[in-house]
Amino acid sequence: MSKQILVTRSSMPPMEEYIDEIKDIWDSHWLTNMGPKHKELQKKLEEYLDVDHIDLLTNGHMSLELTLQALNLQGEVITTPFTFASTTHAIVRNGLTPVFCDVDPKTYCMDPTKIEELITDRTCAILPVHVYGNVCDIEAIQKIADKYGLKVIYDACHTFGETYKGRGIGSYGDVSCFSFHATKVFNTIEGGAVCYHDERFGRDMYGLKNFGIRDQETVDAVGANAKMNEFCAAMGLCNLRHVDEEIAKRKKVVERYRANLDGIDGIQLNAIQPDVKSNYAYFPVIFEPETFGATRNEVFDALSKNNIYARKYFYPLTNTFECFHRQFDVTKTPVALHLSKRVLTLPLYADLDLNDVDRICEVIKSCAK
Repeated sequence: MSKQILVTRSSMPPMEEYIDEIKDIWDSHWLTNMGPKHKELQKKLEEYLDVDHIDLLTNGHMSLELTLQALNLQGEVITTPFTFASTTHAIVRNGLTPVFCDVDPKTYCMDPTKIEELITDRTCAILPVHVYGNVCDIEAIQKIADKYGLKVIYDACHTFGETYKGRGIGSYGDVSCFSFHATKVFNTIEGGAVCYHDERFGRDMYGLKNFGIRDQETVDAVGANAKMNEFCAAMGLCNLRHVDEEIAKRKKVVERYRANLDGIDGIQLNAIQPDVKSNYAYFPVIFEPETFGATRNEVFDALSKNNIYARKYFYPLTNTFECFHRQFDVTKTPVALHLSKRVLTLPLYADLDLNDVDRICEVIKSCAK
């Protein structure tokens, strides 16, 4: 049996480095509640991501959910179904109604030409997703938001460390939300962050992640418990020292995939965007069975038989989830539906051996007819 290749593997610092980072926690006994590690990571991420302000949370989902709460939104939020469950669930759990916009067939991000037709007098915000590290059409989305007085909240969970036109990706929109989950380019084991401009929003977010506590005697909001602990922050401090090196390794993996798969009939590779400094987070491939000769599911099965585990990501669309049974009309997002039935994200992580990339691609090419 050939060795197992998983779709991803968490980046971790040398064990000794992490142990050294956490030693002083035993001296302070400060384990959570915005301790020194939390504050240090917050400062360093503000600089690295080139953003005005940042706050750290327990995970990326709470970053999204509490952002919507802190903005005190009501009504409808225009978003995309071609995303992870968290994006849609954060909207619904705030009592808001998701309105699904179709996606661009090349970038897989929200298609800005489809947004205005979805705006009603109940629309309060646009929540686009930078998918696979592909950056949304920021200028077009912001122009529409400004025209109609709408908030823009970016789900930026796939774009850690990226820049667009020389600016940190987290600096766009009213708020940008990140995930530092173990599977991401940068991880704090579990964690997330919100990047923002408005200091009042920051005060509200800080309160909401800490039970709505304003000070020792004032609780002025119904908040959650979404504080990043010191051990997660320590992992973040270690991983941040190595993240540029990790991204450089991921780039080599992506380049090897492209060398193997570019130009094959029936295969669409991820677009290379101008003005974007990529983090090489994912390697999605679209399989068109009519020209490639095999379906996405057949390729998935062939890889699995060879102990290679890819992911149907994103499938199914969030507007087809059983928990939303018959609430949404999937035919209104035909491009997203088309992509969801054909996309496969291939194994990608910094330490993936390039010979293993070649083996993955040989299995894929053997499926073509």
